Amino acid sequence: MSQQPGRRPSKPYRRPQKDPVRILAFEALRAVDERDAYANLVLPPLLRKAREGGDFDARDAALATELVYGSLRWQGTYDAIIAQCVDRPLREVDPPVLDVLTLGAHQLLGTRIPSHAAVSASVELARVVLGDGRAKFVNAVLRKVAAHDLDGWLERVAPEYDEDPEDHLGLVHAHPRWIVSALWDALGGGRAGIEDLLEADNERPEVTLVARPGRSTAEELLTVVGEDSALPGRWSPYAVRLAEGGEPGALDPVREGRAGVQDEGSQLVALALANAPVEGPDRAWLDGCAGPGGKAALLAALAAQRGAALLASEKQPHRARLVARALEGNPGPYAVIAADGTRPAWRPGAFDRVLVDVPCTGLGALRRRPEARWRRRPEDLDGFAPLQRELLRQALAAVRVGGVVGYATCSPHPAETRAVVDDVLNGRGGEPVEVEWIDARPLMPGVPALGDGPDVQLWPHLHGTDAMYLALLRRTA
Repeated sequence: MSQQPGRRPSKPYRRPQKDPVRILAFEALRAVDERDAYANLVLPPLLRKAREGGDFDARDAALATELVYGSLRWQGTYDAIIAQCVDRPLREVDPPVLDVLTLGAHQLLGTRIPSHAAVSASVELARVVLGDGRAKFVNAVLRKVAAHDLDGWLERVAPEYDEDPEDHLGLVHAHPRWIVSALWDALGGGRAGIEDLLEADNERPEVTLVARPGRSTAEELLTVVGEDSALPGRWSPYAVRLAEGGEPGALDPVREGRAGVQDEGSQLVALALANAPVEGPDRAWLDGCAGPGGKAALLAALAAQRGAALLASEKQPHRARLVARALEGNPGPYAVIAADGTRPAWRPGAFDRVLVDVPCTGLGALRRRPEARWRRRPEDLDGFAPLQRELLRQALAAVRVGGVVGYATCSPHPAETRAVVDDVLNGRGGEPVEVEWIDARPLMPGVPALGDGPDVQLWPHLHGTDAMYLALLRRTA
């Protein structure tokens, strides 16, 4: 049969090529979007399953991790760029399609993958997970995205710094405007400091181990990991940093519970509380917000060395089980209970040391949970405020006169740090509490740039830690 004039021969149908790495990355983004899950919880089991299936090697896992975390970290900026390349409001683009576009944008603008390969791989992914019709839309949009590099796009979508500093920094460094403003207020200073902080938030954090005192040492961990793959901690005597990320769960000390994964800032908070001077006996310690158990495990090990006992309390039963697992094998006396710290299951004045690492917005851990920056809203601060204040009030009631309370939070936002402590001590919403501040700075020896005191704020760009806050208070009456 002869071909009709003017018509091109039709191309034979080609089955889409399945790319396990990009399919896994897409599945992770869908889970984060649909279930409000966190990538650091979703991704590891997906990677483990892929490895067990024989589809993945270490390079595949590294690429999948970069695609997921990079896409989530830069989501707001990529949204602004993609919005310039579609013919409808972004809210009218189906979420699965937007996830494929975001993965494609990150490959084009945030990696060294060649543009033609990034577009081709994204279109193939779209054919597999969305169908041929939507794949054509993905192809058209990503070809427009590929017309400029990231700096070129930022010149087009971000206002000039002098015109709108917060919006400029938010788009250039992929943070919502309100978070830029809040971090800037907490940090103080000029443009250089806030840019350093925002850049640090976008860096992949090191995996840090903690050697639990009396059960392991930093020297043992360095030997087990190998000096070529690990570095001593910067500030904590129990910390070891894994140079290439690695698989901490495969290490014998971690499997045996003698060591764990814990940010160095979290270690410093626990150590400062443990080393703060108390008046009188030092036998009973409380971790009033213990989940998931990192600080509790370190405190339990330190308490055991001094003949003290730790009570670890966590409101959520499933998180209390995580705490119990973290404390397994601790040689000293300890107990784990599922209890609400605002409705104490213990008598007043029962403890010599109390830690409350209160629930918060988590703005200090945006390196580890990049999606949180887009998920959180300013009104979340009001939601956490009553709980934070009541947990601190009850912690102060739980400690005896002469004992010490540590108020900690993984947020540098002023509304979650000093404002909470000031309100409780001044009796706003309750009775005033008689305490004296303990200067926390000497209890973090060698750590620079801790501010004017007596409380302490750690920073990713200054200390290489999460942005942990700590106030130490001694009960005086």
